[in-house]
Amino acid sequence: MNRERELAKAFVDLSDTYAPEFDPLHLFHRLVHACKGLLQVDAAAVMIADARGSLKTMAATDEGAAFVELLQTQTGHGPCMDCYRNGEAHGYPDITDEQERWPRLVAAMTGSGYVALQTIPVRLHARQLGALTLLRIRSGRLSEDDVHLAQSLADSSAVALMHWSTEPARSDDVITRVQSAIAAKATLEIAKGMIAEHAGVHVGDAGHLLTDYASRHRASLARTVQALVTRDLEPAAILSMRT
Repeated sequence: MNRERELAKAFVDLSDTYAPEFDPLHLFHRLVHACKGLLQVDAAAVMIADARGSLKTMAATDEGAAFVELLQTQTGHGPCMDCYRNGEAHGYPDITDEQERWPRLVAAMTGSGYVALQTIPVRLHARQLGALTLLRIRSGRLSEDDVHLAQSLADSSAVALMHWSTEPARSDDVITRVQSAIAAKATLEIAKGMIAEHAGVHVGDAGHLLTDYASRHRASLARTVQALVTRDLEPAAILSMRT
């Protein structure tokens, strides 16, 4: 598939939220993987703020990116937090230059093999919803074209999250829908832990098993994990899809 078709598919996938089975988990998953596939980056992660303004990791392309984002949330500062607070994209071509400012972040990034970082605000018009973080294993700034494309993808995701319903979004719907997405992600993490313990596999592998099950059954991932947590779906059913 050429780049033009990949771009078209990415934006269609991000905007395909009017179906009855809209799934915010898939939305953020598509966003980070579209960034990794279309941009000159090696990993991507997206965080969304809850009602208290705390950022929650919604999706990441790998465990390394998720760890960096989690660390930023725990310390309460870092590039991602700054991006959310000021609503501005910013590039860090060599994160080791920020050793004095963010020592724990630098250690986490370099320990995971990443050197450069780019933040992109996730926003709905002037309202900040969160931040997208793009990581690279080589130093240097992301090109202006890639930064612009990443912003367009992030903006499309924000609009999709707010307008998945056929009814126009009200101002209070923003908080409700963001909170629902965060709750769905929390339920996913619980379900991943259940499958990991039941099957004796890594949490990341458990996530793949859940995603594969939902995909093969043409089901919402959010509803699948909810059913698992409420015991309406047994772990054995998920594991039966293993090949």
